[in-house]
Amino acid sequence: MSDASPRLGDHLANERTFLAWVRTSLGVMAFGFVVERFALFLRRLALILDRAGLAGGAVAPKTGFSSALGVAIIALGALLPLAAYARYRATARAIDGAPARRSPALDAALAAAVAAAGLVLAVYLALGL
Repeated sequence: MSDASPRLGDHLANERTFLAWVRTSLGVMAFGFVVERFALFLRRLALILDRAGLAGGAVAPKTGFSSALGVAIIALGALLPLAAYARYRATARAIDGAPARRSPALDAALAAAVAAAGLVLAVYLALGL
């Protein structure tokens, strides 16, 4: 067994991790799209109910922050592959023998951003804004 064989496995694992981050970013962007479109759906639903006389005098909401939140989540998802690539390159250099510098900042940033978005949406929906 050659010396390159274990390194090849490490590089392939690094690439799988990078691709998992890319898939995660696509999921985050899709979630942001759903959040942004949810506001449009609610406005249209309110207009339809109002025209049908079923809204009980309610007026379609003109403002809200779900559109802005959705766009922010999409932007986060768009930035994730860039950060994942930087991490991928650093790990590849570490596998090849360069000194490793572990940085959990990407993990922490993603977890905090998704948790914050979830909490904001929960409050938004609970308050019926």
